[in-house]
Amino acid sequence: MVTETSVNRTDPALADELVAAVRTFVAKEVMPVASDLEHADEYPAELVRQMAELGLFGCVVPVAFGGFALDVVTYARIIEELSAGWMSLSGVLNTHTMVCTLLRLHGTDAQKERWLPPLATGEMRGALSLSEPDAGSDTRNISCKASPDGDEYVINGTKMWVTNGERARLVALAARAPEGITCFMVEKDPGPRFGGIAVSRTIGKLGYKGIETVEMVYSDHHIPAEWVLGGPENLGRGLAQILGGLELGRVNIAARGVGVARAAFEAAIAYAQQRHTFGVPIAKHQAIAFKLADMATRLEAARLLTHSAANKLDRGERADVEAGMAKLFASEAALENATEAMRIHGGYGYTTEFPVERYYRDAPLMIIGEGTNEIQRMVIARRLLERYAES
Repeated sequence: MVTETSVNRTDPALADELVAAVRTFVAKEVMPVASDLEHADEYPAELVRQMAELGLFGCVVPVAFGGFALDVVTYARIIEELSAGWMSLSGVLNTHTMVCTLLRLHGTDAQKERWLPPLATGEMRGALSLSEPDAGSDTRNISCKASPDGDEYVINGTKMWVTNGERARLVALAARAPEGITCFMVEKDPGPRFGGIAVSRTIGKLGYKGIETVEMVYSDHHIPAEWVLGGPENLGRGLAQILGGLELGRVNIAARGVGVARAAFEAAIAYAQQRHTFGVPIAKHQAIAFKLADMATRLEAARLLTHSAANKLDRGERADVEAGMAKLFASEAALENATEAMRIHGGYGYTTEFPVERYYRDAPLMIIGEGTNEIQRMVIARRLLERYAES
């Protein structure tokens, strides 16, 4: 069983066992099929089913509701393992885990009882619906409306960049109620159309293949008033709730960056010992050796920053600066390592015969997703100035 304390620490033996199980799953089940599924842009239904069997959808769900209640450090380690195999798989978990976290932190007892058990098993999956065509980083510009109508709300608006939007059955939706931006938990049936909600288009992407990213349109969609996250007293408080949940999302993105940076480094150092030029492995050439040294250093620094932010969340503290730093550094490390891995592979790195071209296409997502790195720098600088302000 998972042991929880006031500092939310998972039993180390259980944490290592679960991480090892995920590593084995990635090696045996993911790696042999990842490239084919990714190039076909095919949803990995069988892999997702096995992830559910491992209990990964219940990572952060309390034990009382059927989850593992893992600490954030262990969750980050799991995301690293998945991302080192195929980064898209970690995207299946990210918004789902944020929905679980929002319910755990802010949900009413009835909301937790209704949704956390099926979320823990993966029978129900979660999605986060925040961004809009004209409101990405500028979250206060949300225009999706929730109009009260008796004991219901009527939702109208368009949401962009919704990962898992089609397959998810529970959407944490940010909409503007009369009291202000509010988080609604919108339950829906799976499929492209469900009542007043439609997936208007699937968005094609450079990388991050195999998992849907969609635009969703709400047209006079009626939901019960009891689906306001945390009850009526939380009307107008949705933005603070969701932005708090994004701290965990940024740890997820940082851990993904660590996974991709690791995969790129491991591919590069293996190839550099196999490829010979001028009678020696290219790893013996100082130009390549220095690249490998820098890649390994970036990887280790990214992992330490990610675990530092995760530790702060496990202590129940705000981690906006630390999560932002981890996301910023790890995502840049992933792109730099992917680029260097491609250069070390030479012409082969530009072909689909080796996975390094996939790392190169996947890495930019982490620089943009969960708040662009430009936004991260603004958040970090603002908070640092607050911390070090003169009295």
